[in-house]
Formats: sequence, C-alpha cells, structure tokens
Amino acid sequence: MAGLKRPQPAFWAGKRVFLTGHTGFKGGWLTLWLHQLGAIVGGYALAPNTTPDLFSLCDVAAHCAHHLGDVRDAAALHAAMASFQPEIVLHLAAQPLVRVSYAAPVETFATNIMGTANLLDAARKIPTAQVILIITSDKVYAESRTARHDEASPLGGHDPYSASKACAELVTASFPMPAGQKIATVRSGNVIGGGDWAADRLVPDFFRGIFAGEALRIRNPAAVRPWQHVLDPLCGYLLAAEHLWKNPPAARASWNFGPAPASEVPVETLAAEICRLWGGGAAYRIEPPQAAPHEAPVLRLDSGKARRELGWRPGWELPQALGATVAWYRHYRDGGGMTAFTKSQIRAYEKA
Repeated sequence: MAGLKRPQPAFWAGKRVFLTGHTGFKGGWLTLWLHQLGAIVGGYALAPNTTPDLFSLCDVAAHCAHHLGDVRDAAALHAAMASFQPEIVLHLAAQPLVRVSYAAPVETFATNIMGTANLLDAARKIPTAQVILIITSDKVYAESRTARHDEASPLGGHDPYSASKACAELVTASFPMPAGQKIATVRSGNVIGGGDWAADRLVPDFFRGIFAGEALRIRNPAAVRPWQHVLDPLCGYLLAAEHLWKNPPAARASWNFGPAPASEVPVETLAAEICRLWGGGAAYRIEPPQAAPHEAPVLRLDSGKARRELGWRPGWELPQALGATVAWYRHYRDGGGMTAFTKSQIRAYEKA
C-alpha cells in the first residue's frame, strides 16, 4: 500500500479551515489531522452528546478555535464563519443515525437539510471562502441489493436520515453561489475507529458491552456494509478539497469514498472478527427477529471516480482498520493518554 496519495502539509499549512461538527467522531479525528497538517481550524458544533466522547478524551478544543453552536441557527452560524474568515469550509455537522431519525424525523430534516442550506448561505457571503465541501453519506442512494452505487446512481431514502442526506445533495447542487466558489459533496461508507461512542452502532455497542461485561447484541447479522476506518474517508475529503482549490471552477462534483470489495462484509462477520481480536471471552449474540425500523440490507460503493480524479485509495484494508480500532479502545481501557495515541494512529495511516 506504500505510495498512496496523502494530504500535503505544504498545502494545508496556514490554511484557514472552518469545520462544522468538530465535536463528533469524524469531526474530532479530522480536527486533529488538520491541526497536525498545520491548518488553522475553526470549529462550530453542538456539545458532544455521549459520555465518554472523543472530543474530550483527545482535547480537540485545544486544536482549534472552538465554538459551540447549532447549524439550524442561521444567524449564529454566519456570525461564527464571518468572524473566522475561512478559506476552506468542511460541513460535517449532522444528525447522523438512522434509528434516531425514526424517533426524531423533524430534528433530522431540520439539521441535515436546513443546516446545509444555512451553511451554504453563510459561505456565499464570505469572500474568503473558496472551497466548500458538504459531507453526506453512502445512504443517499436508492436502495439496491445488487448495485454498486457510483456518483450517478439515483438518489433515494427509505428512512428520514437517508432522505435528509439525499435532500442535502439536492440543496448543494441547486443552491445559488458566487461563480468563484468551488463546491462538492462527498459520500463515504460505514466508518469505524477509536472514539466512536454513538448509540446503535456496531463498534461502540461492542465496546460498551465489553466494558460492562456483556455480549454484543446483533439485530441484522446478514446486513452488508462497506466498512472502513474513519481515516480513509477523511483522507478523501482532504484530497477533494486540495483538488477543488488547485483546479478551475467547474460543475459541482461528488465523490464516493468506500472500501475495497473485500471489506464489504456482513455485520456478523465483522462482529466475529472484533471478538477474535479483542479476545478475553468477548462474544456476540444474535437478537431474535422482531419488529424494527427499516434499514437497507446491502450497501456497496463504487469509488472509481475518486481513484481516477483524486488519486485516492483506501489506506487500510479491513484487518488493519479493525486492528487499529481494537488497539485504540484497548489503550483507552488501560488508561493511556488518548490524544497522543490518536495522533500516532494518524501518523501511521499517513505512512501506510
């Protein structure tokens, strides 16, 4: 895997990057990476909603100009962006969970659709903002058990979360922006990695169970997902921003960032491998069938466009991604310093 394209410190050093969602799982990792690359980072997000959380464990606030705020508050968002004067804007803030979207559909639509519109409206009023990247999801595509979705695949959304992200794509494609600004959307697969504590997600559920002495409970063992370490799509986002910056304005683009086909495995396969890597009697059990909100049975991504246009490739295959994830939670369990350890994993990924 040596020689894969990576974000360039020479490009990012001194760049003013405004990041929404920096208190979340992906946003926390991205803030640390941008800081390590030499960027000047401004963060805007709600307070973390889990205990523990990556933001606190890795002291993410010390690596950015930290601002608490809601993307649904258009005036506050614009004020924060105008004060920071970003050159690059990365929009990660979202209600990111399918099952939560069933319980809170209005909040999900307000955050994911109007939050995106508010971000774009603020960015178009800031002359320094040259690149705007909107992060959506692999779930923007209409469901298919057989298709490997590429960027031209039909958008869809059976559940409120998926529909809201598909709508965010349409908002981004249609929002009136100044001619000089460069805008794109990016879509990634199911991310894993240290520091994720979200509810109803396989890896966080596993480690919550491990620390409580309980078996992981699986509700959809046959569901196939494009599993990838969080650093893989984040690498893609940074390469996409570099590409947009360096090239003339063009039609609004989208890129998929998904793993190799070998990393598209059923939930039960992933659970069994995590248990093996952790050892110590770790186990899972399959829940009996029951009525539950619909979730897509199969998700697969075609990332050929990102490979061709951005030079991006997955850096860690599934065994490496799982190994790094288990190592992170083991270090946490043993009371190690998580900021330095997380940064060390970023450096290891850069060298992969």
